[in-house]
Amino acid sequence: MSLTAPGVPLAGTVVDFDDATGWGVVDARDGAAYPFHCTAIADGSRAIEAGIAVTFHLTPGHRGSWEAAGITPR
Repeated sequence: MSLTAPGVPLAGTVVDFDDATGWGVVDARDGAAYPFHCTAIADGSRAIEAGIAVTFHLTPGHRGSWEAAGITPR
């Protein structure tokens, strides 16, 4: 898991996104994986393809885990 503080920009790649549920996963460059909901995509599109390089920041998620937020294609 990344030791980066919430709000600090990170870089990674979307490795999975399910249109039906709106949930996906970003792999950060440091090897950590962070889930995200489509509402965390910064442009409001609510969809993104796997394989896209992105920047994002961390936000507290459900059950004490971290989630990706502010997801922006690079």
